[in-house]
Amino acid sequence: ADMFEGIVMAEERFHGEGYQEGYAEGSHVGIAEGRRYGSLHGAKIGSEVGSYLGFALTWHCLLQKGTDEKNSKKIRALDSLIGMIQKFPYEDPTYDQLQEDLEKIRGKFKQVCSMLNIQSDFRIAAERSSLTF
Repeated sequence: ADMFEGIVMAEERFHGEGYQEGYAEGSHVGIAEGRRYGSLHGAKIGSEVGSYLGFALTWHCLLQKGTDEKNSKKIRALDSLIGMIQKFPYEDPTYDQLQEDLEKIRGKFKQVCSMLNIQSDFRIAAERSSLTF
């Protein structure tokens, strides 16, 4: 009976060790996948929001040279977009309103583009070209 018990125990031990090894390997792969996805996703959001900020700061600079009432309306809209981007918590990946805030920034960007008579979909063409590796 002792020998039989030894075989059963060995099988259980190997099963347990195999499970632990498999779990560790799976966790390692999962973490690597998660990190890669997070980096890619973060980089995409960063470049999108960064391009809005560059756009807004450039136009802000251009419009400040003029003084008419239409310009001050556009400048206020640009200020609002710049403020939204500056408040965006890009360093906090656990921020649970990231998606909503990103949508608000996109909406404000579209509004600013419309005020400036610029097609707001130019970003889509840029995004498509950056995705081809």
